[in-house]
Amino acid sequence: MLEELFGVSKVGIDLGTTSVLVYVPGKGVVTYEPSVVAVSDDQQILAVGDEAKRMIGRTPEHIRAYRPMKDGVIADYRVTEAMLRYFLRQACGRFSLRRPDVLVSVPSGVSSTEKRAVIEAALNAGAKNAYVLKEPILAALGAGLPIYEPCGHLIVDIGGGTTDAAVISLGSIVAATSVRCAGNKIDATIVDYVKKTYNLAIGEKTAEDIKIGIGSALPVEEELSMEVKGRDLMSGLPRTIELKTNEVVRATQKELREIVGAIKTVFQDTPPELAADIIDYGIILTGGSSQLRNLAEFVKRRTGVKTKVAEQAQFCVVKGTGIALQHLDMYKQALIRK
Repeated sequence: MLEELFGVSKVGIDLGTTSVLVYVPGKGVVTYEPSVVAVSDDQQILAVGDEAKRMIGRTPEHIRAYRPMKDGVIADYRVTEAMLRYFLRQACGRFSLRRPDVLVSVPSGVSSTEKRAVIEAALNAGAKNAYVLKEPILAALGAGLPIYEPCGHLIVDIGGGTTDAAVISLGSIVAATSVRCAGNKIDATIVDYVKKTYNLAIGEKTAEDIKIGIGSALPVEEELSMEVKGRDLMSGLPRTIELKTNEVVRATQKELREIVGAIKTVFQDTPPELAADIIDYGIILTGGSSQLRNLAEFVKRRTGVKTKVAEQAQFCVVKGTGIALQHLDMYKQALIRK
């Protein structure tokens, strides 16, 4: 009862384009829901998270279900603030009297204005103090990398809206790039492929199911197949097709090459000594989209550097927020606070 009354003192949030993860020190990940909000014409918030995602593509004209985050940054400030308030209330308890310190992840390529927008949204949503920290540092912490040692680690966080690649040494980012090409862009490519090849219109949720169900970064000998249902563009009637893994591979190659291009760009800006360290330690992939089949092997073939996907890759950033919150003084140089 006392905990419910006084609530929790610290909350870490991975505020992603496609999902929001909330971490409470001592409890672990307490929320993992889509960053989707359903809004009515009169600007009333009707649903948030899982409930709102179920509405995508199924709402009447006066209700809109959409993602207020775009490419890792806030696209709709008011709705993002309402979404943060909802998730903070979930983490702290509805009747909590305490306002927690909140740490929010941001992509490495965001501007100072975009960082300030995240801080203001967190404060208005109920935070006592708000901090932001760049995703590559958080991902490296969550993946268990010894980032405070004088050696280079290359971390690539592939989320829904952005891919962040960064070389970290002595607790700071030495070289980094952020490209707005990740899971959502791969989904959009699958939608386009099915439309052009089969004259079939499918939604983004179906495309995501295809990517997770049968997708791969490299061609495979034993292909998986999946029944895909959509609307025939010629007749306007519902139709079902069968899609196979190697078709998805062909459809998504351009986007996967763009992700590898970001990694190569970081290598070009990396000092030789740190580049030598990375050859020894390899490239670490984190983020939900890093779990695409054979992606680590694809990156290895394109860069010549051994690559592996971190354990529980989708939770690395949010677990990193929990570690950073417990040692705020250590990360004060990297933190932007208000």
